[in-house]
Amino acid sequence: MASFQTPLASSFALSPFLKPPRLPFLNPSVSTHNNNNRPFLSLVTNSQQKFSNGRYIREDYLIKKVSSKEVEDLVKGERNVPLVVDFYATWCGPCILMAQELEMLAVEYESNVLFVKVDTDDEYEFSRDMQVRGLPTLIFISPDPTKDAIRTEGLIPTQMIRDIINNDM
Repeated sequence: MASFQTPLASSFALSPFLKPPRLPFLNPSVSTHNNNNRPFLSLVTNSQQKFSNGRYIREDYLIKKVSSKEVEDLVKGERNVPLVVDFYATWCGPCILMAQELEMLAVEYESNVLFVKVDTDDEYEFSRDMQVRGLPTLIFISPDPTKDAIRTEGLIPTQMIRDIINNDM
């Protein structure tokens, strides 16, 4: 039986688009720590850590991911600075953009504002109780218990976040 190969199949097999993409922002290294003792490619950078759930989390963020219990403790506890809670999801594009803006604001405000973030996939019940419907959702909580919390949904400009912190907190 003769083998038959179409021109389409042969050109498809030689296509340069089928090569795996190079990811220059990651620092790949070859390691032999798998079960078969064969080399494999590790895409974990020096500032990342793999947790038991298999996700990679950067450790050098200024804004820490917290649980629902930690948020409740922060709200009920003694604070003399405003609290900004960012409800986000790892798969949400606008949430990633908002996280970058909040990181810059955390550097700008230093210890004058406390920024924390809550993963809505990990804290589903808490997110539901807080009536988070759109992502990202920011909740601004003043240290003054007589002031109401301010809530925003969706990607908002950095200047609007500054205005809320400076004027309404």
